[in-house]
Amino acid sequence: MIFCKLLTPYSVLSFLNAGLFKAATAAPSPSPGIQMTENGNENHHEHVKRGGTCDFPNYDGMVSVQKGGSNAGWAMSPDQECSYGTWCPYACQPGQLMGQWDPSATTYTYPKSQNGGLYCDSSGNLQKPNSGNDYCYDGKGTVVAKNTAGSGDVAFCQTVLPGNEAMLIPTLVGSGSQQTLAVPGTDYWASTASHFYINAPGVSVADGCQWGSSSNPQGNWAPYVAGSNMDDSQNTFVKIGWNPVYLESSCPFKDVKPSFGIKITCDDESQCEGLPCSIDPSSNGVNEVSSSGGGSSGAGGGNFCVVTAKNGAKANIEVFDSGSSSSSSNKKRDANSPEISTTTVTQIEYRTVTVAA
Repeated sequence: MIFCKLLTPYSVLSFLNAGLFKAATAAPSPSPGIQMTENGNENHHEHVKRGGTCDFPNYDGMVSVQKGGSNAGWAMSPDQECSYGTWCPYACQPGQLMGQWDPSATTYTYPKSQNGGLYCDSSGNLQKPNSGNDYCYDGKGTVVAKNTAGSGDVAFCQTVLPGNEAMLIPTLVGSGSQQTLAVPGTDYWASTASHFYINAPGVSVADGCQWGSSSNPQGNWAPYVAGSNMDDSQNTFVKIGWNPVYLESSCPFKDVKPSFGIKITCDDESQCEGLPCSIDPSSNGVNEVSSSGGGSSGAGGGNFCVVTAKNGAKANIEVFDSGSSSSSSNKKRDANSPEISTTTVTQIEYRTVTVAA
C-alpha cells in the first residue's frame, strides 16, 4: 500500500498566504429547540457540567456540510461533534463568509485559530460572540469561478478558517456556468485570505469537499489550490498553484498530469497585473506554471502565480479541459515559447503577524 505524506493544513495555508496581503440587522428566528444568545464575553473557559451537543441552526445563510457524520452539518471533521464548551464553525452560501469567531483570537496562531463559528456553552445554548456581525455576510465579490470544461461540474472547496482548515465549504460550479467566490477584506478574521482546493471536473462536492485518501486525487489531494483577498486600497490578490500534497514523492499520482487546467483572467485586463497566470497540462509539466512574473515556489515546493486586480476590478479563476495526456508529467513546453517561466524560483519564509485589534 502506498501512503502519501500529509502536509498539515498550516503548511498548505502558508503556501496560499504567500503574496496575499494580511492587515489588520436583526437576526432571524432560530430553529425550534435552539436558543441563540449573544455573548460579549471573550472568555469561554467555563466548567462544562454535563455532556451534550448543540444542533446545527440551519438559517441565515448557513449551509449544512457533510452532515452524515458526527459533525451533523457543522463545518467540522466528520468525527467531530459540536459539544458543550466548544467552538463550532459553519459554512455559508457561495460568495459569503462566516461572520462569527472567538473575539479574543486576533492572530493566526494555534490553538485559537480553531475558534471559529458559534460557541456551544455548558447549557447547550449557541452563543453569538460578535453581536454586530451577521452570521454570514457577502465577501468582496471580486473573484468569480468559471467552469468552461465540458467534462462536468467543478467543486471549489474552501478551507474552514478560523476552524480546523479542512476543505469543507462547498462551491459547486456547473459546466458552462460561474459562481462568485468568497473574498475577504481586512475586516475578516485576522485579515486572512480565503483558500480553495480545486477538484477535477466531475468530482462532486460530497467527494471533493472533505479529507480524502491517496487513492484519488481529490479533496486534500486535489491537484490545484487557490487563494484570494482584498486590501484596503481595493486591490484583490488572486493566487493559483499546485497543491504541495499532490507533489509528494510517495504519492501514486505525483507524475500524472491532470486532465484539466486553470487560469486567471480579468474582465478588464488594464486593471490587472501579473497576467498571464495559468496552469495548462497540455503544455506544462507537473508543478509548472505559465506566468509573466516567473512564478514562485511556496511551502512544500508547490509553484504558483499571483494576479493583482486593482481598483475593485474583477478577476476570474477559469477551469478548462486541457486535452493533455494524463500519463506523462515532465514534458516541457517548447523553449521558444516566450510566455512560460517554470522553476522553483523563490523559497518564501512565513511569519505569524500580530494584528492590532
